[in-house]
Amino acid sequence: MSIPELIAEQRKFFNTGATKEAGFRLDQLRRLSKALDRYEEDIYLAVFKDLHKPRFEMQVDEMALMRGELDCALANVEDWARPFDVPVRGRVLANRGLVYPEPYGVSMIMAPWNYPFLLLISPLIGSIAAGNCSVLKPSEISENSSRLMAEMIADTFDSAYIAVVEGGAEVSRELLAEKFDYIFFTGSGQVGKSVMHAAADHLTPVTLELGGKSPCIVDSKANIDNAANRIVWGKFMNAGQTCIAPDYLIVQETVKGELLLAIQKNVRMFYGENPMHSSNYARIINKRHFERLSRLLDYGNIIAGGRQDASQLYIEPTVMEEVTLDGPLMQEEIFGPILPVFTFVDLADAIADVNSRPKPLALYFFSSNLEKQMRVLKDTTSGGVTINSTLLHASTQTIPYGGVSESGMGAYQGKHSFDTFTHYKGVYAKQIAGDYRPGVPYPTVKP
Repeated sequence: MSIPELIAEQRKFFNTGATKEAGFRLDQLRRLSKALDRYEEDIYLAVFKDLHKPRFEMQVDEMALMRGELDCALANVEDWARPFDVPVRGRVLANRGLVYPEPYGVSMIMAPWNYPFLLLISPLIGSIAAGNCSVLKPSEISENSSRLMAEMIADTFDSAYIAVVEGGAEVSRELLAEKFDYIFFTGSGQVGKSVMHAAADHLTPVTLELGGKSPCIVDSKANIDNAANRIVWGKFMNAGQTCIAPDYLIVQETVKGELLLAIQKNVRMFYGENPMHSSNYARIINKRHFERLSRLLDYGNIIAGGRQDASQLYIEPTVMEEVTLDGPLMQEEIFGPILPVFTFVDLADAIADVNSRPKPLALYFFSSNLEKQMRVLKDTTSGGVTINSTLLHASTQTIPYGGVSESGMGAYQGKHSFDTFTHYKGVYAKQIAGDYRPGVPYPTVKP
């Protein structure tokens, strides 16, 4: 079936009204949940083949988060989908204001390769809960995961409702040439611009989950051992191939030495003396990304790590200093296991550095000083913030997750996913009788 035929088939099914029933949405969410049960072991294996990703990481940062999204939607979708009253101004109490949550229609969800199941299934849960049909485009780079996703979705849903379209850039361009009612994209800023440009041709609303250089600030009032532990966890999970991984570290000068020693200690604690032999450490996705990251190692002084093996697409957790602000390490998102380190004397300097750059997807601040925490929150802008840890703002259904400006637009997770894929239709229900009386705003002709 061609892409235009698939979209026409989904639009025809959507127009039957079946997806608007809350019972239908619940049934489809349950079907998806059972599919994750049925394919769980295959999912672990596919992601391992693509990224050498440890099973425990998959359980924590993909499977558990997908389960949390499903549980939240199953528990709440009937309430979310219900029309609700809102107050309206007027002299007559019989006037009524209503808001009807309704689906957009046929959505397209485009996912990246680094978290190939989570970043496709999580927004899909929102699309299902909101009552849309969906076309899914996994990344061709994580080829094993893409193939399995196509099999799982075809085995679970009719293609007139939810379908996977596999392929490379040409297929993406073909999809973007079609009219969708909503587009949800996760990936690089460069591709995000192309998605937004294509969506503009049809005036299609979009959510863009992009990336950027997420800073991690550590001040002298931080618990250094805890900070090192949580920075190492967040930075080197999935071999640094996480869009909200700490991209660079800014540490107060007085505690830099202590923090760097603690980071090296925690790398050994997590991955051993040689992480290449650790079952806890992932690999770079492909040769092109390996070579890109390998070149970045030439632009500074390596103070820890730096070993690599092209045959295994392996790059050791690496910490670097003497990195120039105008060099490649600081001009592009690293998206790998390389952590540049800078220092500051006064917190104002660190804040100024963050504000001099494009608005990041995430910001991390380590300090026990509440006044400084509030200062960082107040004086910087980012998609999200975690204080005294990393990544965690993206792990709960109650906090919206998304970017701002260059790091994206729109948010999802939990109810926010439902909101993203929902049009809230405003309704004013006016009483029938009794308009022609003093005070009603109609024009009158004076005798």
